[in-house]
Order: sequence, then C-alpha cells, then structure tokens
Amino acid sequence: MAELSRDARLSAAFVKLADTLVDDYDVVDLLDTLVHECTILVDSDAGGLLIADTDGWLQLIASTNEEAEFVEIIQLNAGEGPCVEAFKTGKGVTIPDMSQEDRWPAFRDAATKQGFRSMHAFPMRLRGHTIGAMGLFSATTGELSESDLAVAQSLADVATIGILQERSLRDSTLVADQLQRALDSRVIIEQAKGVIAAQTGADMHTAFTIVRDYARHNQLKLSTVAEQVAERSLTLPASTRVTTN
Repeated sequence: MAELSRDARLSAAFVKLADTLVDDYDVVDLLDTLVHECTILVDSDAGGLLIADTDGWLQLIASTNEEAEFVEIIQLNAGEGPCVEAFKTGKGVTIPDMSQEDRWPAFRDAATKQGFRSMHAFPMRLRGHTIGAMGLFSATTGELSESDLAVAQSLADVATIGILQERSLRDSTLVADQLQRALDSRVIIEQAKGVIAAQTGADMHTAFTIVRDYARHNQLKLSTVAEQVAERSLTLPASTRVTTN
C-alpha cells in the first residue's frame, strides 16, 4: 500500500478524533488518540498528555510509551516544566536543544536520560479556558516547522473543543467532573495494565494497547473494559488486534 500523503494522514487524524466525539464518549480514549496521532503526524518519537483535576493540579492521562510517561511524571513531581508552563500561560513552549535548557533542570535531566533531545509543549485550550497540555518529544535536536506546530495545536484544539462542548462551557462543574472521571478511570486502566502484564508477560505499553484495541473493536468504553480486567471478570488474549479484509 502506498504511503499516505501528509494531507491524507492529517485528514484521517481529524476524522479519527471526530469519530470519538459521540454521545458518552471516553475522554481517556480521545486523549490517547490525540497524543498518538500528533506524534505520528509531526514525526516525533513520543508524547504525553496532562490534564487538570478538580483542584487544578495536572495529572498524567495519556502517553505513547513508558519513556514519555516517566518524563512527564518527573515534571509533575517537580511542579515545573514545559507542559506546566504551557498549561499556566496557554501558550506553546519549545525546547529545540535539551542540553541548552536551564529553566527546568529536573525535567531536562530526566528527558535527556530517556534519550530525548528536543521537546514541544502545546496547551489544551479553548478561548480563555485551558484544561491541560500535550508534550511531544524527539530523539534529535531542532524545532518543529511552522506547519507541524500548527498541525499539533489544531488537533489539540479539536480535542479540547470536543471536551468543552457548548453545554459544558455553560457549567464549569460539569467539565471538572468529566475530567476527574477520566483521571479516575486512568487509575483503573493502570490496574488493568498490570493484570495483563502479569498474565501475558507483555510490557505496560503493550498491555494498554490490548485493552484499548479490545474496547474499540467491541465498541465498549475503555474504562469499562479496564474495570472488568482489573476485577478479573474479563480475560483478554495476548493480542486483540483485528484484521479486516
């Protein structure tokens, strides 16, 4: 199969995001889709996404691999870093060369140890409302092109609009509760990942893929499948990938 053009890949990404915005959609699945699609589209090596809980504290909600997850957690523990800055200011943050970064030493050292040499943070925002931030990491130095920056921010904006729907904007409590439920379900997902990893020997990222693919194929919420796996009422095969003709 011929490789999709950039325009085709971008259109497919917007369609995939829009496809998650159905009634009673799964916020965790939406944000996982966002960070994975952005990582691919702007040719980054990893990504992580943070959203604020009901108290305004950022929490990890999605990541493409364990390296990005580790760096994002270090950033959260330090209480500072590019994603924290993007969340606070509502503006993007660029680190073209990690070795030259001196604003956030704990973040810099953690990112460098994981093999990342550059990073870009994008706010999850709609007008004056910012709900989180997405970070994209690369193993090489350099800045993203203006086109790539626009693509990543546009996809982040689409996902944010999906969460901050017009009806939700009229009720800030509804938005906060929605995001808190997503963070709570992430805890259950982590438990399910541990169960699958113990049962199959898969790493944690593969375990998450197994849960996500099963949920999508069976049109179930990610949190529902994760809860059943964590409670041992559902056992998933080592691979749930489905091939269609």
